[in-house]
Amino acid sequence: MKPKFLLTAFACAGTLFAATNANAQETVIVEQETVSLVNQVECKTHYASSWRDNWFIQLGAGVQSPFVDKYMPGDKHTRKVSPVYNIGFGHWFSPYLGFRISGMYGKMRWGYEKYNKANMATANADLMWDMTSSICGVNPNRVFSVIPFVGVGGTYTWDFKYPMLGNTQTQEGYTKTKEWTLPVSAGIQFRIRLCKYVDFFAEARAQFYGDNFNAFVGGDPIEANLTAIGGLSFNIGGRNFEAYNPCDYLGYINDLNGQVNDLRGRLASTEAALAAANAQLPCPEVTETTVQVQTPMLATVRFKINSAKISSEEAVNVYNVAQWMKANPDANVVIDGYADRDTGTAAYNQELSERRAKAVYDALVNDYGISASRLSTNAYGSSTQPYPENNWNRIVIFTQP
Repeated sequence: MKPKFLLTAFACAGTLFAATNANAQETVIVEQETVSLVNQVECKTHYASSWRDNWFIQLGAGVQSPFVDKYMPGDKHTRKVSPVYNIGFGHWFSPYLGFRISGMYGKMRWGYEKYNKANMATANADLMWDMTSSICGVNPNRVFSVIPFVGVGGTYTWDFKYPMLGNTQTQEGYTKTKEWTLPVSAGIQFRIRLCKYVDFFAEARAQFYGDNFNAFVGGDPIEANLTAIGGLSFNIGGRNFEAYNPCDYLGYINDLNGQVNDLRGRLASTEAALAAANAQLPCPEVTETTVQVQTPMLATVRFKINSAKISSEEAVNVYNVAQWMKANPDANVVIDGYADRDTGTAAYNQELSERRAKAVYDALVNDYGISASRLSTNAYGSSTQPYPENNWNRIVIFTQP
């Protein structure tokens, strides 16, 4: 090897060492910033929903029973049960809060035999709270949920049939046959997930009215109507919420810092070898040979919650692996898929990790022309968590066999 060639090589190595030292110093700054951000940011997952998503329609039927004043002294039949029918629609703003507009129709019966009955229709606007998600955490695959709600509404009651008593007449002397009232209500719903698009629900509601609810004024100033309803709720497009955790990227930065530190260690070894070579100058003549060195592969692909789609931010990592494999044609790659243990069942996470590994496999083969014989996939589901924070484990990691 000529001295001029050797000196040129040493100069290039020195330049690389200086550049890497500068990068190493920048890496230390990044690590310090990461620690500072951990102290400033609350590492809590937030959820959002577009107004187009998470709408539902519900259909149901049940029974109702009014709690109203007596018409006659000694009348013990003030509470009777009659059927009621329900239809409604609503929207979940988040996994915790939603609203609903619903209507009910049925016959109200109370009091004496064939008398004291009327037709009634009620419209309610309810604010709903998913208590289970608020207390136990968000789980899109949860089977059972408890949902309290409160609301206001309007009730129109008509075609009253009752004994002809004086205090059931208007000031003009005509018997009242219809009544408008404005109730407030509260209740609780139990929801059972049948599939992504259909839920079974059962709920109980108490509506509170003024004294004229049944067109009879007297006795207690507050009257009530209790309903119990069951039916099906149809989720339009399923239930989907975008999850965001401001600390997600911190684990990714720490991972990159670890890779940079590994390179720094290799550079230190190279520096020691270079110093040993300098001590042996002048060098004897050697035959120049070309050695193909496989550069290290350092990429991963991260995924959003409950997703196997490669985002535009992560697509560059798939591209880098493809270029690395083209530069190292004898190298094979193993694609390991993982899922987050905090969300989903073990069976669902296993299937999700398989889809993530398959998505990366397909991108390398179909988009970048990598031979399928050079690739293999593993799916570990949530049984193995390569990172200490579970929400970092929605990931595909590349390894070599």
